Amino acid sequence: VQLVESGGGLVQAGGSLRLSCTASGFAFDMHAVGWFRQAPGKEREGVASISDSGDTAYYADSVKGRFTISRDSAKNTVYLQMNSLKPEDTAVYYCASTRGTLWEGSIWYREVEYDFWGQGTQVTVSS
Repeated sequence: VQLVESGGGLVQAGGSLRLSCTASGFAFDMHAVGWFRQAPGKEREGVASISDSGDTAYYADSVKGRFTISRDSAKNTVYLQMNSLKPEDTAVYYCASTRGTLWEGSIWYREVEYDFWGQGTQVTVSS
């Protein structure tokens, strides 16, 4: 079981990045997936989450209208499109998954709801 994030990097404020979370070793299309981030000196927080079917998504208020989560089951990949990036978006971004039957949309942001985690990818937004 493995989740691998990619796509992080350095971007100027107002720019865009697309993060990818690619899974292997399990039935990814039966798992809901969340994106989390942790900035230096801060707790990890939920950014967005998507159901196993891809028809339901949730976002943190701080990223609504700027970030979009999506998935491509054929590629075993979930994406996080990040537009209009701000310096406060700087963080290590992690993807995590949980079985779709256990995922509850009302608590999508809770880390304990997810079983498998990637190693993270750094996103740095310069002002």
